[in-house]
Order: sequence, then structure tokens, then C-alpha cells
Amino acid sequence: RKGAGSGTKVGFRGEEEHGHAAASRGAEAGTARGSPSMTRLPKQFSNLGFDPDALRTRYREERDKRLRTDGDEQYVEITETFARYADVDPYVEPGFEREPLATEIDVAIIGGGFSGMLAAVRLRERGITDVRIIESGGDFGGTWYWNRYPGAQCDIESYCYLPLLEELNVLPKEKYSFAPEIYEHSQRIGREYGLYDITLFQTRVTELRWDTAQDRWLVSTNRNDRIQARFVIQAVGTASRPKLPGIPGIEDFQGHSFHTSRWDYAYTGGDHRGDLIGLADKRVAIIGTGATAIQCVPHVGRHARSLHVFQRTPSSVDLRGHKPTDPSWAATLTP
Repeated sequence: RKGAGSGTKVGFRGEEEHGHAAASRGAEAGTARGSPSMTRLPKQFSNLGFDPDALRTRYREERDKRLRTDGDEQYVEITETFARYADVDPYVEPGFEREPLATEIDVAIIGGGFSGMLAAVRLRERGITDVRIIESGGDFGGTWYWNRYPGAQCDIESYCYLPLLEELNVLPKEKYSFAPEIYEHSQRIGREYGLYDITLFQTRVTELRWDTAQDRWLVSTNRNDRIQARFVIQAVGTASRPKLPGIPGIEDFQGHSFHTSRWDYAYTGGDHRGDLIGLADKRVAIIGTGATAIQCVPHVGRHARSLHVFQRTPSSVDLRGHKPTDPSWAATLTP
């Protein structure tokens, strides 16, 4: 599981929005009646030390407790009083302003993460250069721009996860890259392919409307831009906005709180590596135990006066075999 999606709310708060779904899918996948594994495991492995069928039954029962019919409705939309959890960018200087842009282009790309950057790169390779990227953050990276919580790391092997490695002659430092390296690679792509020159940062698309008279998309933004585009590529990703748990009373909490995808280092101290000395006298609650919490909890627990972790569904944890990249091994790789 990737350790940087819509994340966890630190409560001071954190709600992992994907971990329970992954756990449910994993449990459901192994419960088909008549599955060969239901009968083969005990025969092939008599020393397991547990009954696989009983374990599946237990997981199925726990999964059923957590299945919900309200889907995304269980979450609180980050608007109005909760807007600060998503709309405030802690990584840029406040007060950014620019003149509205009025232009007509071939392609508008919404999102400056991997998908948006790759779309722009591939278009340029094919001679399509009249392109604009529109990105709400202050730089490239998408989820890796926003998620800078302590310990943030991708759990997909970096050699197949990071794009354009061969083209840029880059070798990841480790098997599973930490967030700063991924963010740095995003910036490298932006520089090497000239994407900074065509990107509107700190800009959010507010409306897309098809103009039948002009045969163009009208793209409106929160900067009052008026962009006409022949084509629009939506590359906002599946976890572009954080979610908050729909817990009664969440709006009444008076303590300091933030979402892990907008980590408040001004409050906690430290950086991605930890050293959260600002929590030394704090009682902290983290809501959620998905991939994000798994990565940040050790750092918070190491420094906070006390830490309470609230878990709905356990996450699956396995052996990663994480290690630095061996240059001699990398030299043996062929295209």
C-alpha cells in the first residue's frame, strides 16, 4: 500500500480512507466457497500452527462488521468550517497573487502529479506543445507534494514506481523511496522537460464547461482565469483531497488538529525524519491505522507525552525487505 494517499487525521487527528477497504477486499478474496486453498493448505502444510478455515471465518466476521452502505457519505466533506484541512497550503508563502490569464490552447491538463506530468511529457514528445498544466499545489508531485508527514514512504518498489527513470538516467537510492526523494524526482521531471514554464501553480479549477458554439472547453479557475482548450486531460488522481471521519462532535473539537497530508511542522517541530520535539508535552490522538498511520505513528509515539491510536480495521503488515539500491545489481539490468 502506498504510504501517501488521502492520509490520516491527527488529533490533534487522522483518518485513513483506503486501509479498511484494502483489508476488506483482502478478506473477501479468500472466502469463496469451494476454493482449492480451503482444503489444500492443511494437507500441504500440517505445521501451520493455526486452522486456515477458522481464520478465514474470523476475518469474514470482522469484515462484515465494517461493511457500510453509506460509502463515501460516511466522511465529512472538507468545506466551510473544515476547509482549512485541505485548502490551506502550509508549504508556500501566504498571499500569492497573479493576474488572471485569458488564453486559447490545445490541451489543458488538470493536475501536476505523475499523471499530469507524464501526459505533458508524452504530448511534447509528439510535437504537441500548446499545453497548460493547472495545479493547486505550489509545485509538482501531486500526492508527494502534499504528503510530507514524518516517515512518509512509498511501498511500491521505486524502480517501477518512479516515472522516467531511464530517460533521466536516475537510479533511486533505495528499494522503497521516501517522500523527499519522490518529491525531488518530480521537480527534476519538471525542470528537465520544461514543465515549469507551462504550469499554473496554486490554481484550482472551479468549472469545466463545453462551449458548443466554439467547440472548446471553457476552463474557469479560482484565479479568475478564462482558458479555452480543445482538449482537457483530468489528472487529479484518486486521492486528491483529504477526507475526515464523520464522527459526531468532530466539529466541536477545540484542540489543535490537522490532516497528515498537511502536516503542521510549525506545531510539532521536526521534519520528515522525525524529531517532533514540539509534542513533548502534548497528548495526541491519531484516528486511523492505514498506511499513513503505520509510517507516522512511530515518530509521534517517540516524542509525544502520550499517544492514543484509534483503529477501526487493522492493516495488513508484511516483510518489505527494504534496502539501499546496489549499484552493481542495477548495472546488470537491461531494457
